Amino acid sequence: MFDAIVVGARCAGSPTAMLLARMGYGVLLVDRATFPSDTLSTHYITPDGTARLKEWGLFERVLATGVEPYRGIARSIQGFSIPPDRSEPEAIAPRRTVLDKILVDAAREAGAEVREGVSVDGLIVEDGSVAGIRAHRGEDAFEERARIVIGADGRESFVARQVNAPEYNEGGGTTAGYYTYFRGFTHDGPELYLNDGAAHFVFPTNDGEVCVGVEFVAERFKEFRGDVEGNFRADLETFGPLAERFRRAERTSRIFGLAPHKGFYRKPFGPGWALVGDAGYYRDPLLGQGINDAFRDAEGLTEALGAVLAGRETFEVALGAYETARNEATFMLYGLTNLLCQDLNPSPEVLQMMMSGPPAPAPAG
Repeated sequence: MFDAIVVGARCAGSPTAMLLARMGYGVLLVDRATFPSDTLSTHYITPDGTARLKEWGLFERVLATGVEPYRGIARSIQGFSIPPDRSEPEAIAPRRTVLDKILVDAAREAGAEVREGVSVDGLIVEDGSVAGIRAHRGEDAFEERARIVIGADGRESFVARQVNAPEYNEGGGTTAGYYTYFRGFTHDGPELYLNDGAAHFVFPTNDGEVCVGVEFVAERFKEFRGDVEGNFRADLETFGPLAERFRRAERTSRIFGLAPHKGFYRKPFGPGWALVGDAGYYRDPLLGQGINDAFRDAEGLTEALGAVLAGRETFEVALGAYETARNEATFMLYGLTNLLCQDLNPSPEVLQMMMSGPPAPAPAG
């Protein structure tokens, strides 16, 4: 029997498993993917996220994969240019093929048992409390039990669905978008444009490649999807700040799509279960905070569970504090993102809110 089973081994699950294992707890980490493998991502890891990678002893490993750190982002909002602040701490935008593999390996090195290529078929529930998982890998079915089962399996979390985790503060506007990778796309670091009803981003990533993408309001998704190749090319060829560089660059991958999906908060715990990362809280990826959120919540959840497993705190009190801390850390950007996504043309009031933050959402329900 394990102390914890973590379902999902990417940016939320692997750090959760790693940190619990470093505390000395028995952890099983499972994922249906095998690593290295890719996943949809805006790549950006904020300075808070890189600080956690450094704290965990993983930052230099990520840099060794060929991704360069940078300081500050060049922004253009409604034509008003904001130069990068070079005094900011380091940030990075690694490919998920390399980042997630490093995180999985770190969990394994910490002592967690890692099983890749595993599909979870159901949860074991005894006396109203989750007690383990039923799963299979290939033709081999198995059951494992634990004191806590943690869903780190993304926005469409199987664990969250199985326990009927309550949702609240559902988000408003959403965006859709497409991105791809280029060589020879000249840049001086990352760039973000929010102009004329669309967002464009440029993120230098591994091995000299650059991720370039466009996001737009959800209503345009069906039309854009009708001719992704043609619409993507037409967009970049007519967007002044990127057009000439796009024409000179060589595309190195297929075009990846992000479908619109409303944001939400989920209650992140219940009898025998907990949620972390996008499984428990999701907002539109417009502002590129997802990896940082996953790292922060992995740290917060493991601190809470460490107190519970060590007998220093009750489950309800410790996990309730984890939920409160998560909500307090995210409410400002959650509200701001929802406002920006409504039309991607921020009003003067919204621009002011970008500096001061919107009101807090309703309390956890």
